[in-house]
Amino acid sequence: MKTMDSVPDAQPTGQLLEVSDLSVEFRTARGWGVAVDGVDLSLRPGRTLAVLGESGSGKSATARAIMGVLPARVGRVSRGQVVLHGRDILQLPVEERRTVRGAQVGMVFQDALSALNPVLPVGYQIGEGCRVHLGMSRRAARERAIELLELVGIPDARRRVDDYPHQFSGGMRQRVMIATALAADPEILIADEPTTALDVTVQAQILQLLAKLQADRQMSLMLITHDMGVVAGMADDILVMYAGRVVEQGPADKVFDKPAHPYTRALLDSICTPEQKGKPLRVISGQPPDLGNLPSGCAFRTRCPKAVELCQTSPPVMQVSHDHFGSCHFAGGA
Repeated sequence: MKTMDSVPDAQPTGQLLEVSDLSVEFRTARGWGVAVDGVDLSLRPGRTLAVLGESGSGKSATARAIMGVLPARVGRVSRGQVVLHGRDILQLPVEERRTVRGAQVGMVFQDALSALNPVLPVGYQIGEGCRVHLGMSRRAARERAIELLELVGIPDARRRVDDYPHQFSGGMRQRVMIATALAADPEILIADEPTTALDVTVQAQILQLLAKLQADRQMSLMLITHDMGVVAGMADDILVMYAGRVVEQGPADKVFDKPAHPYTRALLDSICTPEQKGKPLRVISGQPPDLGNLPSGCAFRTRCPKAVELCQTSPPVMQVSHDHFGSCHFAGGA
């Protein structure tokens, strides 16, 4: 299958992380079903890549596959490569791959209360990464945990380092999760819907924190979200997924200014603006398709207001500019 990164000049040099033809399957009552189908993406050093799409589009499954934390026995990578520093980490032995997690790639999960161990103090959980990956003593790891709690904005960190997850608010738990992900000073931070279930004010605070940490540490940040408004002014590059496939990718300014796919345009139109006060919210009609029974051709055609008979055939990857691509018969005119 021709993918966006297979187009000449589609992928710039100097990548830190390169994902090629990644496909992920999950076990269902009907057998193994494809949740991610041939995804290509690149993450450059010190840049923020936003991965966008509705629930079920394959964003989180892609992130978990990269991180190596797909659920055992019910999730698997069926094909593809995840190349970090020239090594395909999918081919590494289990123990060696564990050293990549945390030390080189950290992850912030969307539900901090579920991701954190409820019976261990947060300082112990943060310090675990320091002990395992950096060889710190328990005492040194505890001091490092306090520093990280201060870094992510937890007040009175020295006193709170021995508190348990349930003793923190939702926003503070998410800050603890960020501190845990940063424990071993990774080069890449993957944030999977980090503002889920948080109120608007706290969402803004968490996003500002991630942006500051990324800039201060020159980390590469992969931000996974369903909300175009979240990434405005924050992302350097954007990748849009629909029904397990990439439908558009390119620099953020180009994607915002000239979306190459009708789905991207629909996501942009759904952003709330002050001008919409008192008016109905724009929504994308219909429902995402069943991944086990995708329509022929373009998977978005059953919801697309511009769909024509041609859309029943698989769309090519169209080049809008040298670094901006869309998988649509009419890319650039969406």
